[in-house]
Amino acid sequence: MEKKVIFVAQILIKMAKKKDKTEEQFAAVEETLTRTEQWVENNQKTLSTIVFTIVGVIALFLAYGKFYLEPVNEEAQQELFKSVTYFEADSFNLALYGVNGEYGLLDIIDEYGSSDAGNLANYYAGISFLNMGDNESAIDYLSDFSSDDEVVSSIAFGSMGDAYMNIGEFDDAINFWTKAAFNSENNFTTPIYLKRAAMALEEDGNIDRALEYYSTIQKDYSESDEARDIDKFITRAQLKQ
Repeated sequence: MEKKVIFVAQILIKMAKKKDKTEEQFAAVEETLTRTEQWVENNQKTLSTIVFTIVGVIALFLAYGKFYLEPVNEEAQQELFKSVTYFEADSFNLALYGVNGEYGLLDIIDEYGSSDAGNLANYYAGISFLNMGDNESAIDYLSDFSSDDEVVSSIAFGSMGDAYMNIGEFDDAINFWTKAAFNSENNFTTPIYLKRAAMALEEDGNIDRALEYYSTIQKDYSESDEARDIDKFITRAQLKQ
C-alpha cells in the first residue's frame, strides 16, 4: 500500500512538472506574440507604406499591360500585316523598307521591338534578308527572334543554318540545321534539316554522323520527300567510309 502511494505521488509530481513546463511554453509563445504585436504597432506606418508600394507596383504593371502594351501591339500588328503582304508576294525589299511612307519590317522592329508583332517582324526580316542574299543581316534578325511555336522556331534555326552555309561557315550551319531538325520532330521540318546537315557532314568528312542522319530519314521519315532518294545518299556515304 505504501509503495502504491509513493508511485501515485511520483506520477502526480511528474504531471505537475509537465504542467509547469507547458505553462512556461505558453507564456513564452504569448510573450513572443506580444512582442510581435508591439513591433507591428510601432512600425505600422512603415508596413503600410510597403504594402501600398507593392500594391501600387502591381497596379502600374497591370495598367501598363492593359493601356499601353495591348494598344501598341494591336497597332504593330496592323503595320505588320502590310509588310507580310509584300513578303508573301516575294517583294522582300518592300516588306523590309515599306513604301509610300508605310512602315516596313525594320521600322516595326525599331518602333515596336518589345511587342509580339515586333518579335515576329524579326523573323520576316531575317527570311527576307536571306532571300535577298544578305546572310549576315539574316543571321542578326533571326537571332533576335523567339517563338513557342516549335515548327516556326525550327524554320528560323534552319534558315540561320542556310545563311551560315552561304557564307561558308560549315560548323555553324551544321549546328543550326541539327538544332532545327530536333527542335520539333515532325514529318515536315525534321527530314529537311536532317538531310541538309547530313550532306554538310558528308562534305566535311564526318561520314559516320552523316550516315546516322541519312538512316534516320530512311527509318523514321520514310514518307517524306527527302526519303525518296535517300538510299542513293546512304550508298554514296558508305562508299566513302
